[in-house]
Amino acid sequence: MIRLKEIVIAQAAGLLLAGGAHAQVSLDSVRIEAKDTVALAKFYREAFGMQEVNRIENPGGTEVFVNFGATVEAAKANKSPQMILFHRDSDDVKDPTTHVIFSVKDMTSAVAAVKAAGGTMTRDPRPFGKTGIVLGFAMDPVGNRIELIQRP
Repeated sequence: MIRLKEIVIAQAAGLLLAGGAHAQVSLDSVRIEAKDTVALAKFYREAFGMQEVNRIENPGGTEVFVNFGATVEAAKANKSPQMILFHRDSDDVKDPTTHVIFSVKDMTSAVAAVKAAGGTMTRDPRPFGKTGIVLGFAMDPVGNRIELIQRP
């Protein structure tokens, strides 16, 4: 019940921001971390069809930008926010926060793709009350948490 309240509050806040003084603000990108960002980009390609659209070699490690698209060219043309895979020194991080939330059309296929690409399900998909929404919780190979939402 608390999660539904959080969703409703977040949606209401989004509507207020979209129509209010902050209408000029939008999501630019999402950043998650991994020791091996190139290997993690492979997971997101295999599990969710995200393509590498940019790569920056920094002194601290490789930064990989990914986005949705059937091809690299389509992903580069996609105007949706990108996900940036940012280097960290260790994947031994205990972090319970969901980092990425994906909408999926077919939860069963999404779960299979996560597992086939080397991820794990931390909570099997289940209905969210009587909303018609199905939620599943996964983890990528380096411990970043992923929420999967299938809306009716």
